[in-house]
Amino acid sequence: MYVPAHFAATPEQIHELLTRPAAADLITPTADGLVATFLPLLFDPSAGPQGALLGHLARNNPHWQSPPTGESLVILRGPDSYVSPSWYASKAEHGRVVPTWNYLTAHVYGDLVIHDDVAWLETLVNRLTDQHEAGRTPAWAVDDAPPKFVAGQLRAIVGVELRITRIEAKAKLSQNRPEADREGVVAGLLAVGDEAGAEAVRRAAPRSSAASAFGSLQQIGHVGRAGFSEEIQASLGTGGQREW
Repeated sequence: MYVPAHFAATPEQIHELLTRPAAADLITPTADGLVATFLPLLFDPSAGPQGALLGHLARNNPHWQSPPTGESLVILRGPDSYVSPSWYASKAEHGRVVPTWNYLTAHVYGDLVIHDDVAWLETLVNRLTDQHEAGRTPAWAVDDAPPKFVAGQLRAIVGVELRITRIEAKAKLSQNRPEADREGVVAGLLAVGDEAGAEAVRRAAPRSSAASAFGSLQQIGHVGRAGFSEEIQASLGTGGQREW
């Protein structure tokens, strides 16, 4: 992933992407080409030295039957938003502004492991259900369904585990704009009902240089047991603060 230093994601932002209840794209290289599936995933920081992403596929899905020829990839996405140059205060000052797109994303690489094991799958679907039902009233639980029905459903799926080897992450959230422009972006996003995008811009701390970004990562260190700080440090690139 192309990651200019001023758009390098922080460990906190990466941890947020890993742990938020969401679905993502799992992409695997095979002898027949790339295979991709969109599926909900659960982050387990205790699985291996850098954590793992756990999920399941339909047994009829050929994705799990094709041996990977290299690292698999999961693409995690946070808020993303169109940014109109009309929101920038600098538009009135000099007019040298263009549209852009804000986003938070992480490319999570790892070794894909298949789990054709009912006990493993039963634990996973309970954990996934608990995560997504949290805060709901009433909350549904796997035990609410008849045991024979659940057993049949478990036989129809196969577990997947992406054992994380490295993470590249980018938070392009108007950090390169002057404060007045960032305030305009927040106001503009709120005006169109994009509260998540506005909050992401608010929370993104501007960084003046690659050195300051690298230093902040060293101070923060690892988040949980994900072990991604070194990977992000390695992904810090160079480049001018451009919109595109």
